[in-house]
Amino acid sequence: MFSGPWQIVLLLVVIVLVFGSKKLPELARALGKAKGEFKKGTQEGERLLAEGGDDKPKLTQQESDAKSTPEVVTPEVVK
Repeated sequence: MFSGPWQIVLLLVVIVLVFGSKKLPELARALGKAKGEFKKGTQEGERLLAEGGDDKPKLTQQESDAKSTPEVVTPEVVK
């Protein structure tokens, strides 16, 4: 992408002009945190895929039975 060191220097100068020198450490800190969260999320996803499971909570037998048998609602006749 960059063919020489002057292009990188020019890019850094533009970044300093756009964001200001006081905001650069804050910006770098935020980017570092975002990178860490992304890495943690991808590792968690890979772990779940390796386990062959998903992140859905397991249902108890009673909850499973309640889900599989729908409740029948009959309309009440009003006279």
